[in-house]
Amino acid sequence: MNRRNIIWTATVLFVISLPACAQVGANDGLLNPNLASEEELSAVDGLDGDAVEALVDGRPFLRAADLHAVISAHVAEDQYDAIYAAIWVPIDLNDATSEEIGLIPGVGRRMTHEFEEYRPYTALAQFHREIGKYVDDDEVARLAQYVYVRIDLNTASGEEILSIPGVGLRMRHEFREYRPYEAMAQFRREIGKYVDDDEVERLARYVEIR
Repeated sequence: MNRRNIIWTATVLFVISLPACAQVGANDGLLNPNLASEEELSAVDGLDGDAVEALVDGRPFLRAADLHAVISAHVAEDQYDAIYAAIWVPIDLNDATSEEIGLIPGVGRRMTHEFEEYRPYTALAQFHREIGKYVDDDEVARLAQYVYVRIDLNTASGEEILSIPGVGLRMRHEFREYRPYEAMAQFRREIGKYVDDDEVERLARYVEIR
């Protein structure tokens, strides 16, 4: 086998070996404060009635920093990890700030650096591969709950679309119905036929046009 064929074969095997996962990390019990009911939020240890009311009133949270502004006004700093082990707004791996990454429970300065080191991310499989150099598979899966990579509106698979928090079969159909998208304004206009402006913006943070 010549060198070119060896490289090609190795590349194919490497791609096949990448984790099969959608572009938004699989949820393993984390509540999304944009979608959780008031009752679900009230059941989170450390959130009193005032905090829950502020969370409901503050929706939608488009960044983890926006969520943290509410949490930090009602919760002591030593409770942040416990709170963010229960509720979280997924962060965009390509534009999250160091401060937002550092809010993820168990992520310190060194791991924050590793999150940023491999930008730009084009797929969540890339995150699994690169962060898997430092932690085991279970920890990568836990961290993946907190992050996402934007999906391409024109090429995303049905699985990828359904991985967006709060998107079901009907909305998946609407995402596909208006392809090809030429601009985000088109996405906002078309999806705005079905949901209000706040929900359009919540959905828009997960998508892009490449």
